Amino acid sequence: MKMRTLTLAGAAIVMAFGVGACGGGEETAAPQARQPAATSPPQAEGPFGPACPAAPKDGEGSFSGMADDPVATAASNNPVLSTLVSAVQQADLADTLNSAEDITVFAPTNDAFAKIPEKTLNQVLADKDQLTAILTYHVLEGRYTPEELAGSFTTLQGGTVDATRTGESYQVDDAKVVCGNVRTANATVYIIDTVLMPEG
Repeated sequence: MKMRTLTLAGAAIVMAFGVGACGGGEETAAPQARQPAATSPPQAEGPFGPACPAAPKDGEGSFSGMADDPVATAASNNPVLSTLVSAVQQADLADTLNSAEDITVFAPTNDAFAKIPEKTLNQVLADKDQLTAILTYHVLEGRYTPEELAGSFTTLQGGTVDATRTGESYQVDDAKVVCGNVRTANATVYIIDTVLMPEG
């Protein structure tokens, strides 16, 4: 997989984030991608996907518990996202994610990170600029319902991801959505089985 290293200034990251389904507002067209305006919290159906039944039934890590917390905090209470949470903390993005308004997050599971060779993963975790680029590639401005999650979307990293639907199955680039439409206080989360990598 190709990865490009981007140096993202802290101010730029905060600005981008300031700007895991739910109702969408008007969208501003971008070349080969869509960039939504911020929208209100979701009113659509609840979480879906083959991995959803494995979520805790109660407590802070349950779907109802996650809905009360901002996204980085909510993820930290979900045991299948512990590697992602460690990466977010390593990149100093937890506070930025928690303070963002109306975002969509593609959240790789621990098993998704385990697909990456250990040496490569350790190199990425040690390179804050590269890690930040990869993590922001997993975030969209605006909150998307499952019905809206189709087409090309501009990520906060600046690249694009392609979302497709076949029946009740969703895919983002090469990653399958294993539990989608998970709501947190400030985000809609789609848990995926593969780490998305920006190409350069």
